[in-house]
Amino acid sequence: MNFDQLGLTPALLRAVGDMGLYAPTPIQAEAIPAVLKSADVWATAPTGSGKTLAFALPLLQQHLLHPRQTNFRRPVRTLVLVPTRELAVQVGDVLTHLGYPLRLKVAVVYGGVSINPQMMGLRGGADIVVATPGRLLDLVDHNALRLADVQHLVLDEADRLLDLGFADELQRVLALLPAQRQTLLFSATFADGVQALAEGLLHDPLRVTVEAVHTQALDIRQRAIAVDEKKRTALLRQLIAENGWKRVLVFVATRYACEHVANKLYKAGVYATAFHGEMSQGARQQVLDEFKSGRWDVVVTTDLASRGIDIALLPVVVNYDLPRSATDYTHRIGRTGRAGAHGEALSFVTAEAQAHWQLIRKREKLALELEVVPGFEPQDVPPAVEPGTGGIKGKRPSKKDKLRAAQALAAKKPD
Repeated sequence: MNFDQLGLTPALLRAVGDMGLYAPTPIQAEAIPAVLKSADVWATAPTGSGKTLAFALPLLQQHLLHPRQTNFRRPVRTLVLVPTRELAVQVGDVLTHLGYPLRLKVAVVYGGVSINPQMMGLRGGADIVVATPGRLLDLVDHNALRLADVQHLVLDEADRLLDLGFADELQRVLALLPAQRQTLLFSATFADGVQALAEGLLHDPLRVTVEAVHTQALDIRQRAIAVDEKKRTALLRQLIAENGWKRVLVFVATRYACEHVANKLYKAGVYATAFHGEMSQGARQQVLDEFKSGRWDVVVTTDLASRGIDIALLPVVVNYDLPRSATDYTHRIGRTGRAGAHGEALSFVTAEAQAHWQLIRKREKLALELEVVPGFEPQDVPPAVEPGTGGIKGKRPSKKDKLRAAQALAAKKPD
């Protein structure tokens, strides 16, 4: 199936094509037609399954087909609620990129930074607002934002919204919205809190469920190598030389690391280049074309940018930085071993990342032991694990958790 079979307008199809995407993911193939019907949707899909485009594309089409009626202040017609600043930025980037040719204004607001620039950015209104609940309510209290005209509400990662203690703020936001609206709820789990929220919020919703894909179904040799953080580039260089690898895709966590690692490899004689979201569309396309033709042996990329990479028979994937989740791990290594071809996937595991690797290993049911490459024996010591967190990313108590714990402790103390 291609995107042009989902009922999207030519303008949006061009925008998707500019991102290097042609075939929708399962969640996109099922959710986009449902959202276009203006129905409420309850979608359950793992992180990294492409859910942002699953709601962004059909909602942008609604804006395109039903333009605002005033040329003065832009009423907020689409509200996207997310649990974290990082997700707000990510979703906002996608909507801004897709909405720019449509002349739609997208505002992204979140806490932890000064509210004043965000208030200035909302002068004249916005067509679409992506927000964390607390900051959204702050802006409403400052009269910087009105929610009376919202026609489409998206709750992205609803399970995390509840886990992070936003239930009260969520109810306050819902009380400010019109009763007549389209509501889209996206969640990674069937948690009891999410089911209760969906039942009270959605009207005769269309259900969409996409299961996680496990790596065992792929013909991929997987390896995990223990290495000190500062020796990863040297190890990568040696492995490329020893194995004579061509067309290697290397994943890192940030745009800075993308440029840094690619430059170090290139200076060491490896034909490597960076591929990230801040490059122009023309530059990204040139890298892809040259990678396919053999001009580059190594492309260093991030998770977000890699969505536009679709290269058949990619033999090797390297996790220079570990992915954020087990689902992202599956998506990364799924770049190799396609169409029945054998692939190889390596993960570099530093001392600091060992606890996170164990979580990925457990969730993916990987019977992998950490290897040690001669000459690169690790010297760094894993950090002490914080009690109750398992040392896993995203499991530390939030500010709200700590505040509630302090209040509970104070309540127990005798007068």
